[in-house]
Amino acid sequence: MSSADGALRVPWLAARQALVALLVLATTALGGWAMFDILNVDGITALQGIVLGLFVIIFGWITVAFWTAIIGFLLQLTRRDPLTLARLDPPATATDPGEHRTALVMPIHNEDPERVAGGLESTCRSLLDHPHAQGFEVFVLSDTRDDAIARREQAAIARLQRRLAPDLAVHYRRREDNRGRKAGNLADFCRRWGHRYDYLVVLDADSLMGGETLVSLVGMMQAHPGIGLIQTVPIPVGASSVFGRFTQFAAALHSPLLATGHCFWQGDAANFWGHNAILRTRAYMACCGLPMLPGTPPLGGEILSHDFVEAALMRRAGWRVHLEVRLGESHEEVPSHLLAFAKRDRRWIQGNLQHLRLLTARGLHPMNRLHFLSGALAYLSSLLWGLMLVVSTVDAIGRAQGRHDFFRSGYQLFPDWPIATSDLIMPLLLSTGVILLLPKVLGFLLALIQRPGAFGGHARLLASTLLEIAFAILIAPLMMLLHSGFILSVLGGHEVRWDAQDREGRSVPWGEAFRHTWLASLIGAGWAASTYLLAPMFFWWLSPVWGGLLLAAPLVRVTSSPTLGRWLARAGLLRVPAEVMPTAVLRRWATAPPSPPGAHPTPPPPQSPGEMPLQSFVAWPPVKGPGPGAGAPASPRSTAPPAVRRDWLGDGAEGLASGERHAHHCDEPHGTERTAP
Repeated sequence: MSSADGALRVPWLAARQALVALLVLATTALGGWAMFDILNVDGITALQGIVLGLFVIIFGWITVAFWTAIIGFLLQLTRRDPLTLARLDPPATATDPGEHRTALVMPIHNEDPERVAGGLESTCRSLLDHPHAQGFEVFVLSDTRDDAIARREQAAIARLQRRLAPDLAVHYRRREDNRGRKAGNLADFCRRWGHRYDYLVVLDADSLMGGETLVSLVGMMQAHPGIGLIQTVPIPVGASSVFGRFTQFAAALHSPLLATGHCFWQGDAANFWGHNAILRTRAYMACCGLPMLPGTPPLGGEILSHDFVEAALMRRAGWRVHLEVRLGESHEEVPSHLLAFAKRDRRWIQGNLQHLRLLTARGLHPMNRLHFLSGALAYLSSLLWGLMLVVSTVDAIGRAQGRHDFFRSGYQLFPDWPIATSDLIMPLLLSTGVILLLPKVLGFLLALIQRPGAFGGHARLLASTLLEIAFAILIAPLMMLLHSGFILSVLGGHEVRWDAQDREGRSVPWGEAFRHTWLASLIGAGWAASTYLLAPMFFWWLSPVWGGLLLAAPLVRVTSSPTLGRWLARAGLLRVPAEVMPTAVLRRWATAPPSPPGAHPTPPPPQSPGEMPLQSFVAWPPVKGPGPGAGAPASPRSTAPPAVRRDWLGDGAEGLASGERHAHHCDEPHGTERTAP
């Protein structure tokens, strides 16, 4: 359902958002009231007040996912489009999107060159199989610092160029100065070649995308000139370890459901996840030049989780940002073991905590502020959960060791009898469990109804779901402790390193597992012993927490095993649609053979440079001029850079690196140029 000017209509969006907000607030209030009534035995102590506050925050956080999953389940069950609410037609082959120039850009940093080349070739071959593959080019953007890896990288890309020529042009550029990390890599590309392309499809080193999906994305951008970014839902594939297969199964079962629910209430202010997405080049260049945050790292300096911020800046300028949940053949890989997963989270935690500094940035859409807050709470909730458990333990020990004061006043005739509220404890526990587990149950039910064969059949789907739930419960205490430690590390001023992700399956040695988890096990043992001796009833309530911590090292070791992972696959457990019914892009996917040393890729095409001005978080909107060009955005190759006003981040220019004081400017989607006053 589109309007006459090609804009995609999202009916009743404000009503949808109000409905979701009302459901979340009402559920949170009910849970908070129940907890208050349970704790309010002869009044609320200071410790109990802290427990109550932490509980309300955490309960509200999980309630958002609860209602999002219910909405996604209903929409997918009734086959409704989450944006337009129209009934979905059977998928049709993408039609000719018309004339365009689109670059598939893959920023890489110290990755395995053969693995990168193999995945990229699979994507390119799938694209070439499509009848409308014209207009695409590929750019590998290297930030590799290791010269030995860089030589292998150049040889692998040179070989890939020869294999795909002349059907598809593959270009390679290695950056000498890798400031800004991935965001800086993309910005450097845009400033050099941005005006050559209408659209950019951003790929990670482990991304796989099918030709049908790529052509469809370009067609959507062509049909809707007000859209600046479309994010697909990447589903993990290729995992061989137990941990990887658990993660892969959970994502395949639950991610489409949750993404559909998010799409329903986020509307045209969705988020950017940094890869497997298409960007309108002119909008990205005009709106997404990232400044340095004032202060020193880790909370100042370079913005790490750049994707959330880029989506916010694009939406601030009036470009719509969509989450596309209907397209398949969008994939990525996941870390192969729990320690690698936690290492990736450490980087994301630093970036998401930086976002809290941008909650008050000028001009942002309310939904983007919510994205910033939600991203931070995804990790802060672990610290809050840990604090709540610690305070609850102290309170339980105090109650178990203390005596009730029956006569608080010297003139009291009747005693103050203790009040029991056990009738509310079990309902609150059960309702909390339902809120936590229902998204998983709904994902299972939807797969059971619509495509059980894609997960190995009814019985194997049920067994795999139960296994995944048990695994999630077991690792939750360890992840809580790791995330809490990472948050405290960031707040203590420790900056994250920028390393390549460990994607290849390997068994973590026992020594490495104990080295990273001994403290968690020690905390679990101390927690168990203290509650057993001082508060025996609370000891059993807390058993899932201290049990998971005591088992931390075995969990890391056993779940990293590729051998056990392959055994699960042979048993038909944790199977996913990508394995049962692989598409062409997945069937072709393989690591490229080693390339002969000394080969060099051909030089990249002539530059078509353009400006990518740094943005301001304290000055908005910029001064508007009466410039020409109203209407749909012109091609980026025909857009002349206008004169602009200069605004700086923070007080003066303290937030900008030396020599980087670019003008602050952001084109609007209707194409009006801005001129200096």
